[in-house]
Amino acid sequence: MNKTISLILALMLAITGLQAAERHRYNFNSAWKLSVGDDKNAMQSNHNDSRWKTVTLPRAFNEDEAFRVAIDQHTDTVMWYRKHFHGKGLKGRKVLIEFEGIRQAGWFYINGEYLGMHENGVMAVGFDISKYIKEGDNVIAVRIDNNWKYREQATNTTYQWNNSNFNANYGGIPKNVYLHVMDDVYQTLPLYSNLKTTGVYTYATDFDIKGKKATVHAESEVRNESTEARVLTYRATLKDMDGKVVKTFSGTPRKLNAGETVTLKAEARVADLHFWSWGYGYLYTVETELVDENGTAFDKVSTRTGFRKTQFGEGKIWLNDRVLMVHGYAQRTSNEWPAVGLSVPAWLSDYSNGLIVEGCGNVVRWMHVTPWKQDIESCDRVGLIQAMPAGDAEKDRQGRQWEQRTELMRDAIIYNRNNPSILFYESGNESISREHMIEMKAIRDLYDPFGGRAIGSREMLDINEAEYGGEMLYINKSKKHPMWATEYCRDEGMRKYWDEYSYPFHKEGDGPLYRGKPANDYNHNSDMLAVEWVRRWYDYWQVRPGTGTRVSSGGVKIVFSDTNTHFRSEANYRLSGATDPMRIPKDGFFAHQVMWDGWVDPENSRTHIIGHWSYDDGTKKPVYVVSNGESVELLLNGKSLGKGKRSYNFLFTFDNVAFEEGTLTAISRDANGKEVSRHELKTAGKPARLVMRTIQNPEGFHADGADLALIEFEVVDKDGNRCPLDNRSVRFSISGPAEWRGGIAQGENNYILNTVLPVECGINRALIRSTTKAGKIKVTAQATDLPKASLTLQTIPVKVTDGKSDYLPSETLKGWLTRGETPSTPSYKDTKRGINIVSAQAGSNQENVRNSWDDNELSEWSSDGGMNSAWVTYTLERKARVSEVSLKLTSWRNKNYPLEILAGGKVVWEGNTDKSLGYVHLKISDPVEADKFTIRLKGTADTADTSNQIGELAGGNTGELDNKKHSSRTLPIVEVDFIEEIK
Repeated sequence: MNKTISLILALMLAITGLQAAERHRYNFNSAWKLSVGDDKNAMQSNHNDSRWKTVTLPRAFNEDEAFRVAIDQHTDTVMWYRKHFHGKGLKGRKVLIEFEGIRQAGWFYINGEYLGMHENGVMAVGFDISKYIKEGDNVIAVRIDNNWKYREQATNTTYQWNNSNFNANYGGIPKNVYLHVMDDVYQTLPLYSNLKTTGVYTYATDFDIKGKKATVHAESEVRNESTEARVLTYRATLKDMDGKVVKTFSGTPRKLNAGETVTLKAEARVADLHFWSWGYGYLYTVETELVDENGTAFDKVSTRTGFRKTQFGEGKIWLNDRVLMVHGYAQRTSNEWPAVGLSVPAWLSDYSNGLIVEGCGNVVRWMHVTPWKQDIESCDRVGLIQAMPAGDAEKDRQGRQWEQRTELMRDAIIYNRNNPSILFYESGNESISREHMIEMKAIRDLYDPFGGRAIGSREMLDINEAEYGGEMLYINKSKKHPMWATEYCRDEGMRKYWDEYSYPFHKEGDGPLYRGKPANDYNHNSDMLAVEWVRRWYDYWQVRPGTGTRVSSGGVKIVFSDTNTHFRSEANYRLSGATDPMRIPKDGFFAHQVMWDGWVDPENSRTHIIGHWSYDDGTKKPVYVVSNGESVELLLNGKSLGKGKRSYNFLFTFDNVAFEEGTLTAISRDANGKEVSRHELKTAGKPARLVMRTIQNPEGFHADGADLALIEFEVVDKDGNRCPLDNRSVRFSISGPAEWRGGIAQGENNYILNTVLPVECGINRALIRSTTKAGKIKVTAQATDLPKASLTLQTIPVKVTDGKSDYLPSETLKGWLTRGETPSTPSYKDTKRGINIVSAQAGSNQENVRNSWDDNELSEWSSDGGMNSAWVTYTLERKARVSEVSLKLTSWRNKNYPLEILAGGKVVWEGNTDKSLGYVHLKISDPVEADKFTIRLKGTADTADTSNQIGELAGGNTGELDNKKHSSRTLPIVEVDFIEEIK
């Protein structure tokens, strides 16, 4: 009897142990084999791949081409990837393989068995490989075709976003691969493509920001693939960023029949929460698990997420009850680096995305396609808000191509809806129809109804169903859904070119033609590029929240880092970045930092002198200072050169400053004359030595065959000051278990993979990649007339067992808390208010006059071409001392309009309007109280004067109304605001 009981107990323990077997997520990136070219037998288990190249994923097969060739020259062909792994411990378990993404289409096999295909070239895909696993050697094989013209097999339709202008073609498997091992009762993965599952969904509701409380929700799609019904309780454990348990809560027990899939939920009110915010990447871990009738917990899934409150309306964006003005970058989704493309380690994604936050950017708008999961998670950690697209080129689509876009949006939302940094879903890189906007919104509402994310599109100015909109080349205001420029300022300039007064003496605008026309905007030197960025931001700053009823929510500049996409200058890649491809900042980076250091208005005092202070004797040049103070004084070796001429609010210019060796100091003061910030430049001495330093993973340089380290090298004088005019070549050698990937500079093939690399403006960087062998690495640099320099790195071993590893590079990286929690103070002060218009009388076309104030910037009122009828009289809701009239006039970029404004019959403003990126702001210096204002055209509109031409894009389209043809004797008004100062 005792033996029987013992056997029963042992059996029960064995069954319980089986039920409670640990769920595991493995790094599956190690030891893949790569062969370029097609091979009809490569899917077979016994295929000889001994001569194939061994690589650690992620790895594009054509990574060597990143920045070496222009985007449309990226090699497209067929290639195969294979991986051998041992099936030990996997037989009888549920085994799913997750590919974060491939480019473009792939056919997947295991042990010669066909699993399926994946064709969109963007999103993740998963396969159930459980029934094919063998105890011994197993082989995964993937055939990939990255043809630029690839067509969907079932429909013969091309993918709109597989585009050689916008979407760099790093082919193969350039993203991570994971293996998931669990039991046959499990929480599914968020992999709708192929698996048709939605995974875990976490979110918060009922926020009390001041009280630091919210209701936290967790829900999981759970599937019972066993042969018996199960009664399960869903349990969630919330842990803070230090791993401390904050709250454990459970749902109601529920029966799952065999073969059934249900969604289980739990929720709890949680106190003392830290809310995710801009520059405050506070992340929690939500552990969800299933508990059986015996109280045994199993199938634990960890989801890293954050909680934040959002609101969108009145033309504004709120994050955690604080208004935020968008300022940041529209970055290519490839986010690439020289000679490696997009396939970088997670810490380097943090470094790059974190630089945007360091430069006081708060939003990155990824362009054209959904970014890979690593960049999305990186933005969570560094506190960078994201706008996430699905897939698009630059136009709405119909039929199958539109269906492809909706399917991609569905998959992207499911995969990324737990990432708190995503605040916007972008339905199109161009305007889409109202019907399509409603369709996209329905997808969001189905799969992410509680995520607090606005869904919209570019140019959604007149479609109320869109929850945000904006343009790429001009400015919009709104009192409804927020409007922010989805990309602005396409101007380009090379980091190498300081100015016209120092080596390499780049005259402003010099460079090749673009499409047969002068391309000054794409050939700036560094000084003038930074000045242009100040000028451009000023247009948005003028219409920020607090300046009226209708406001702009800001904009993102294209791009953050120079990118391997279509180009217009002397380089074969785009030079619009605030940094170069190695993320070395240009001066414009610091200009943005000064202007953007606040949620709306600048909140921290900053000053930056553009350029350097190492010139030839006798040089005279303008000195430009960017400051958010009220005045700037310039001192040279302690002697005052007076105050700068202020323009564009943030720019202070000092003309014809004579160079004198020493220290140039800019002192910024507030309105009371108190110093608030300063910046200085010093003249560098003769080059004395090379300085090398390492930028690497804060958790150490890992020997996994995929980790990278940045080697920065700089020419300095005897006091350690960078020599800003040095451009000498540096020869590198490397020993130890590492691979030289190099850097980039202007020259043949852009020096890609070259071991000789020049400094530019005294500094440059190179990348090295670890191998799978741990050890000591020594990098030595030698340059003419300078002593040798070297540094040593040590890589950390990474354990791989049976083809799998527990090392997940992104899992332990810490959140960045640099800007602190969301301030409780207001982010701006209301300085102006808009006065509502109740009616208007026009000199002609009376039936359309309401278009001139209807908050629809795709509509206009225009006069009939007669001078006597080119006027409108507006009646306001009350008498007001209007101090400013804000106008958007058709052809705003290339026409000056001679106008007069009358208040109660008295002329209060007259003159010619400026060309602009949208609005002109006509200041009334002596306001009178009135409720009727007349705007009248006093002469013919002028298109001949090009002295202040606004050239965002040579010959580019900036909207229907900007390009609409009107007689020069016509007054066309898109929108008008009458604004009163708030005392």
